Amino acid sequence: MTVVIAADQPGALEQAAAAVRQGAVIGVPTDTVYGLVCLWSDAAAIDRLFAVKERPDHKALPVLLGDAEQATAVLRSPVDAAAQALIDRYWPGPLTLVLPARSHLPPALTAGGDTVGVRLPAHPFLRALARRVGPLASSSANHSGEPPCATPAAVLDQIEGRISLLIDAGPAPLAQSSTVLDLSGPQPQLLREGPIGLEELAAAGIQAGVLNEK
Repeated sequence: MTVVIAADQPGALEQAAAAVRQGAVIGVPTDTVYGLVCLWSDAAAIDRLFAVKERPDHKALPVLLGDAEQATAVLRSPVDAAAQALIDRYWPGPLTLVLPARSHLPPALTAGGDTVGVRLPAHPFLRALARRVGPLASSSANHSGEPPCATPAAVLDQIEGRISLLIDAGPAPLAQSSTVLDLSGPQPQLLREGPIGLEELAAAGIQAGVLNEK
């Protein structure tokens, strides 16, 4: 059974933090769609997230941050000027940046690669949770291959009983998965177009090629 708690209920943040610290995968609101999260550094919890979602293990997981400074836990530093300009312009917000990863990350998080996606979401509950427990490995709260969920009810329709806790903050404001931009190579590549499109990126000085989602 999945316990559903309102995000503004007293003690909700503490209960969510305790569950994550204990290795649980929980459902949380974001500014884009509802997500599944666990500690970025907990390999066993990451494996559970893959199992809950039935996600193919060749697909890496992005990391959600509580503040921009937490990026140093997962990224090789310093980030380059182009990445920093996008961070300054779009975070917190619906832009996931794929950048060179630190070498100590769990292999499942990066699918054995040398990059990791990072995002600072514009959702106060989620940022508070990440500030409390550390960066969060994440994926959308749905079965792999199914549409992402913008409401708690949609999450329960797909994965009721597969997670112990779901934080309910009402409908996700954007109801659309984040834009994913890979900055790890010689040319920026748009892996997934979301709320921030090619034209907006071009206005920000980023001329991106377009690839299928990794």
